[in-house]
Amino acid sequence: MQIFYQVIAFLGGLAMFLYGMQVMGDGLKSMSGGAMKSALSKVTAKPALGFLLGMIVACIIQSSTATIVITIGLVGAGLLTFHQSIGIVLGANVGTAITAQIIRLMDVSSGTDSPLYFFKADNLAPLALIIGIILIMFVRSGSSKNTGAIACGFGVLFMGLIYMSDVVSGFGDSLSHLLTAFENNYFLGFLAGVGVTGVVQSSSAVVGIIQSIASSVGVSFKGIFAVVIGVNIGDCLTTYLVSRIGAKPTQRRTAVVHVVYNVFAATLCILLVILGRTTGIISDDLWMKTLNSGGVANLHGFFRLVPAIVLLPMTNLFEKITVKIVPEEPIYEEDANALAALDALDARLFNSPALALDQVRRVVIEMSRIAMHNFDACVKQLYEYDPARDERIKQRENLLDTMADNANKYVVSLSPHVSLQKDTREQNYLLKLLICYERIGDLAVNISDDLAELRKENESFSSNGMAELKIATDAVYEILELANRAFVNTDMNIAAQVEPLEEVIDDLIENMNGRHVYRMVNQLCNPIRGIYFQSILTNLEHVSDKCSDIAVHLLGSKDDSIIGSEHNYVHELHHSNNEDYMRMYNEDYAKYFNDLDSIPLGRVLDTASDSSKKISLKTGSRLKKKKAK
Repeated sequence: MQIFYQVIAFLGGLAMFLYGMQVMGDGLKSMSGGAMKSALSKVTAKPALGFLLGMIVACIIQSSTATIVITIGLVGAGLLTFHQSIGIVLGANVGTAITAQIIRLMDVSSGTDSPLYFFKADNLAPLALIIGIILIMFVRSGSSKNTGAIACGFGVLFMGLIYMSDVVSGFGDSLSHLLTAFENNYFLGFLAGVGVTGVVQSSSAVVGIIQSIASSVGVSFKGIFAVVIGVNIGDCLTTYLVSRIGAKPTQRRTAVVHVVYNVFAATLCILLVILGRTTGIISDDLWMKTLNSGGVANLHGFFRLVPAIVLLPMTNLFEKITVKIVPEEPIYEEDANALAALDALDARLFNSPALALDQVRRVVIEMSRIAMHNFDACVKQLYEYDPARDERIKQRENLLDTMADNANKYVVSLSPHVSLQKDTREQNYLLKLLICYERIGDLAVNISDDLAELRKENESFSSNGMAELKIATDAVYEILELANRAFVNTDMNIAAQVEPLEEVIDDLIENMNGRHVYRMVNQLCNPIRGIYFQSILTNLEHVSDKCSDIAVHLLGSKDDSIIGSEHNYVHELHHSNNEDYMRMYNEDYAKYFNDLDSIPLGRVLDTASDSSKKISLKTGSRLKKKKAK
């Protein structure tokens, strides 16, 4: 049973590690501001600079595994590209070896007087958790919460590593014996290095075990070199296994390139040893020489540093190999178009604001299409629920969020370069539309979530309720299509058709809510269904409102009297005697209310004796008012 509990404890540490990685990644994503991304991009623009960054970070935190996991988190947050991460990965491999050398030279491997002691994982982890919880619970600002999440994720991640290491620490004697048992069998020695490092999850810890053996009984060069090479491979396999769970393709590539590089590095080390023995550079005396703790550290450092320097120019090759191993996931055409539009947001266009705004407009056009597709998908869920479609809805929503964030930051960065009034007007117009389309995406997800919850409750709407929802969704389909066409074509005539339909949809939703309340009062509707029915109607009405905003913003982009007075403009339009507006309103009203009136309210209405239970509905009242004018 002891082994069972140790396995449970080990898996618990792994769970902490993975959860910390996710929390830290989410926090990094929320804080993926332009300044931080720009700074990292500059540092990692060249592999050599990325190499230095990875080496320094690993040297400070004394863990290549943690450094690479953090890098994978940055890739997932969009702060680094896969290409930029390669140099950091190579540098992290060297950083732990340098740390071991510094610690040995300063004789502070276990002393508390060294400044480096502060950076040990078991000191950093609780400190990060304390800082994180203070920022989350007491500071409470938006940015502090994100920073706190990163700190807490960092702390939990390290606590998981520490917990897993503590679990396997009880096997120290067995591991020590295993590391030195194959002095005359290099292949088994290599496998021992891989296996022990895979269990301990720290090359530094394993090298420390070897150093302790060397200090007490001594180890020979020939007996330990294969083990040290195996240690380097085992280090990257652990990182790969824990980092690929639930990761995106670009994150998995960062973990895989670590393995690819170390395979190349191990091969190079073996070739160097063979070449050294063949040419006599590695003499018999050196081959049989007994190494002390310092000798083991030097050998480990040599096997880390030399391959990194030799292979650093080959980062493009490692990238190509890794892309072959981890290909891109199939991408939808609309996603490809959206990403292409985002890539066109080039800061070099700032000197020509009109061209830069054209690229922003391109992004918003793609957002309009994606928002339309998401609304279409959520309506399909009403008739035939599909979990895969629900997942795609959420993917589109995440894409809309990314597009809105990136385009908004781009427009804000463009602002100092805008001087012409027409460009300022276009800039403000596009910023407003970004918000509208991002919000429509949110509302589609709300509807999809309501339908998913209804399905969990094993409930469904009545045939009357479904018929009413079809009328409402048809009307919202129409207004969304009108708003999109008006925006894409800059068509003021189509834009003018949006507001009359929006007012009709408001009347429809109000009427349907009245009919719904009637069914509830007369116990013709299950309360659970009723809650979701009302929620869906509310979200449909809000989609219609956003379409109205899009049309009014378009009209305001050509009419200064509307800008800043949008609410008054709409209010006056609703109460005006404008013949075109009244005609369009009455046409839309008749179109949708005739269909609604054909749906029976319920069985109680079918008997004259129950007429006293009728509630006041607004059917037809608005139409008559408009005709009277």
